[in-house]
Amino acid sequence: MEETNITEQQTETVIDQGNTVQKTIARETTASYPRQVLIARIIQYVFGVLLVLLAFRFVLGVLGANPLNAFSSFINSITGPFTAPFFGLFGYQAPNGVSHLEVYTLVAMAVYALVAWGLSKLVTINRA
Repeated sequence: MEETNITEQQTETVIDQGNTVQKTIARETTASYPRQVLIARIIQYVFGVLLVLLAFRFVLGVLGANPLNAFSSFINSITGPFTAPFFGLFGYQAPNGVSHLEVYTLVAMAVYALVAWGLSKLVTINRA
């Protein structure tokens, strides 16, 4: 376990015989941040970013975004490898540039959320 020293400073204003005096009090505390918790937070952050990108892809598909637009093209190219395993899951081909419901993107989001949860729990399995 790693320990981190945290220094807190607090300023108090004291009125002493009509004069205002400010005192600065510094307190140092030690907090424990286990490495497993840090790794679990990193896993959750990375998968959270992935889920946000997949949510953008889903919304752009529902709204029928132009696939030639730079932002739409960027989102589709970034998330393409993560949705590719789920493309043929429901047996239909989604058209580009037309409003469509990408159910496979929703399935990908659910799968990756479960993977993130499982990995973060696996890393912190010995924590009570």
